[in-house]
Amino acid sequence: MGDRQDTRGRIIGAAADLLTREGREAVTTRSVSAAAGVQPPALYRLFGDMAGLLDAVAADGFERYFAGKEAQVPSGDPVEDLRAGWDLHVRFAVENPAHYVLMYAPGSPHGGDSAARARVFLLGLVDRVAEAGRLAVDAGTAADMIHSCCTGVALGLVARGADDPRLSEAVRESVLASVVADAPRTSGGGASAHAGALRALLARDGTRGVLTPGEAALLDELLVRLGAPRPAAG
Repeated sequence: MGDRQDTRGRIIGAAADLLTREGREAVTTRSVSAAAGVQPPALYRLFGDMAGLLDAVAADGFERYFAGKEAQVPSGDPVEDLRAGWDLHVRFAVENPAHYVLMYAPGSPHGGDSAARARVFLLGLVDRVAEAGRLAVDAGTAADMIHSCCTGVALGLVARGADDPRLSEAVRESVLASVVADAPRTSGGGASAHAGALRALLARDGTRGVLTPGEAALLDELLVRLGAPRPAAG
């Protein structure tokens, strides 16, 4: 079993290295087998085909990414934790470009369930901002905005083969200014602020055993409506 895992790891590492240095066209059965020091049949036994190998490279990237996420210690300030999450994401992309393209490039078939798991991490960070009364939009919109802009920056840096902390920071702060209130929206924020915070708390703690599914759905709909930004009175 150990030999099999070692061989699998060498093949995944060889494929990722070829992707990074020479691009997708260089990743062939022959080139990966030679780089990993195995015979081509070993690749087919372990991964089925090249698509299976690329799935494994993407999965390996996500596991590295999740390890970094899970190692992050909450600071006590949920907005600072959002910043730290953004920075970790971009840093991972710059340091692991081959994995990142497979994980997040538009149209890539290799993200799968792992991409959904990554969104759960992000929603957890956003929900904590909502619980603190500091979210200016609903949690789903905030997560979508952060994810879209962060991955856009990361993919752009990967394409350029460069790290640009100033660009990442500028985009990060622009997005946060759009989704985070300057101060807790509990006093003076009215029903909108409390609705967002309550919705985040219920998403975490649940209503099972207290409300029927229909009641829970109705409550969520009402909280979304109450939490929606209102145009200023003219």
